[in-house]
Amino acid sequence: MKIILVNQNDNSIGVKEKLQVHIDGDLHRAFSVFIFNDKKQLLLQKRSNKKYHSPNLWTNTCCSHPTKDEDLVTQARNRLNSEMGFNTELKEMFTFVYTANVGNNLIENEYDHVFFGISNVNPKPNTNEVSDWKWIDLNKLNQDINNNPKKYTPWLRVCMDSVIKHFNKFYS
Repeated sequence: MKIILVNQNDNSIGVKEKLQVHIDGDLHRAFSVFIFNDKKQLLLQKRSNKKYHSPNLWTNTCCSHPTKDEDLVTQARNRLNSEMGFNTELKEMFTFVYTANVGNNLIENEYDHVFFGISNVNPKPNTNEVSDWKWIDLNKLNQDINNNPKKYTPWLRVCMDSVIKHFNKFYS
């Protein structure tokens, strides 16, 4: 699978095989989806032990890499459905850039588009992608990330403050 390489302004500068991008540490486009329920809890997933990086870590509802310069929200919705087994409307809330070692000599260097959505549906996850899931209060999650950071993906740890800030705008 080829993913989109970008510059610091998120302009596409080419494509490259996904694994090679993570070996080389190239900056690439990504998206992260955060689904909240009516109780204002976040749906977390635990990444499958079959994942080639960051296995068995808790993270946001779903995330991936777009494969084309097409509508990003549609690609995010499609990925939500394929990973978690449901669809909902999504709204892009913010972007962030981060770089992190994710194990196995691989590097995530992402320009990440963050989407929020609301659903009260319990997921039917794809077991190749997800080994567990739970709804959690944001304050409880943030406290646990601070106390037990190794249980969580680097991108979730990096963006958590922005998620909390934008969550308040999303629900106001």
